[in-house]
Amino acid sequence: MEYNTQQRKLPLPEYGRSVQNMVDYALTIKDREERQRCANTIVNIMGGMFPHLRDVADFKHKLWDHLAIMADFKLDIDYPVEIVKKESLNVKPEQIPYSQNNIRYRHYGRFIQDLIHIAAGYSGAEDEKKQLIVMIANHMKKDYQTWNKDGVEDQKILDDLFELSNGKIKVTLDEIHLMEHRSNAQRRRQTNNNQAQKKKN
Repeated sequence: MEYNTQQRKLPLPEYGRSVQNMVDYALTIKDREERQRCANTIVNIMGGMFPHLRDVADFKHKLWDHLAIMADFKLDIDYPVEIVKKESLNVKPEQIPYSQNNIRYRHYGRFIQDLIHIAAGYSGAEDEKKQLIVMIANHMKKDYQTWNKDGVEDQKILDDLFELSNGKIKVTLDEIHLMEHRSNAQRRRQTNNNQAQKKKN
């Protein structure tokens, strides 16, 4: 008994090995008209396997493309549509250039670093600038705690803010108050503790 894993890899496994065998058989037919009829039958069978896609635009076109692919573009018939080119299937996507900009603290990320530079050069009203700085600092604390589950002192966040702004943003704990950010695990522990306390009472 021969297992499918021991047979050659199917170019389009969604159609199964039976359809692939039909395509292989079509390649052996010497009479062109008979080969054409066989190809038409195979495409109809392929379409019947996915009836929910019949109303999709270019569905029939895709079936003929798939037939050509399964035949390794060696099936000599009159295709009713212009089929996909073999060379276009192996085109590699263009490489996306990766930003080489240095991120000083990866747990804060590039976005926070950019926001800090914006806040440092902000020339609007002082209360708006302060709100922006508070928002950034709170987000920094949240990002830091995502990486470090042991928590972080607020002063550490303000020190990092000062450093990342090249000394342009200097605030104290008396000037801003950072929110407490708890992880989901911390919330679950607190909920469990509260439920246990209620049962005792």
